[in-house]
Amino acid sequence: MTGYSTREVAEVLGVSPAQVRAYARSGLLEPERGPRQQYRFSFTDIVLLRTARELRARDIPPRRVRRALERLGEQLPAGRPLSAVHISAEGDRVVVRDRDKVWEPETGQVTFDFSVEELASKVEPFAPRVAAKHGRMSPTDADGWYDLGVDLEAVSVSQACAAYEEALQLDSGHAEAHLNLGRLLHEQGSLGAAEERYRKARDLEPGNALAAYNLGVVLEDRGRLEDAGLAYREALDADPDLAGAHFNLAGLCERSGDVAGAVRHLAAYRRLGAGEASGGART
Repeated sequence: MTGYSTREVAEVLGVSPAQVRAYARSGLLEPERGPRQQYRFSFTDIVLLRTARELRARDIPPRRVRRALERLGEQLPAGRPLSAVHISAEGDRVVVRDRDKVWEPETGQVTFDFSVEELASKVEPFAPRVAAKHGRMSPTDADGWYDLGVDLEAVSVSQACAAYEEALQLDSGHAEAHLNLGRLLHEQGSLGAAEERYRKARDLEPGNALAAYNLGVVLEDRGRLEDAGLAYREALDADPDLAGAHFNLAGLCERSGDVAGAVRHLAAYRRLGAGEASGGART
């Protein structure tokens, strides 16, 4: 049987084993049991317990923490893991953020709900005029097109991609343009094209931790877990403090049965004081 012991979870989370057992007995989660009926926690259990610990540290009453987290599982969008949202406390309220929505799990009340993508589509027609006003519509070099792409990302992904492609036409060795174009392609679901751009960025700048990290993410999304693990390790060689790489690598170790490796990377993630995992590609 795989899974983490109560003592291992306590060490990762920085709490006592008694506190871990108390959370388990509270019904907040249902860990598996070992041959001697000892608790065996999954990676998801650890994420959930970490969330509970952070909320309790903000003096949210236990009953509210339990109620909020119990309901959270029912409210998450389909296919979205718990680690994909950010859970925090604002005053005496538990608040959950998921992309462009903020809500309170206890009541289900949406604090605000508007689509950033929808808003961007309304702004997009004005983007060329604004860029022209600032002298950005006809760049003369790769850096100029790259800067324009950065400006356009907020309102038009298609125009931003076109700007990055213009930059690469002028300078195929522009690593940042490859990286940003890869990220936009990744977000649109073009995983093969995104992988190609990330690899080019990494090859152009071998010490670029972000390029290696994003490559790991897209490889994991493509189901190539062993290759993804190698990319995350490459990112950590370049930047040992890259919390997202530790978090994602911990998940891969857990899935492969490498409990010691998972605990080690989770401990590093905790040491870095990371508030949430960065599962997706980053800028």
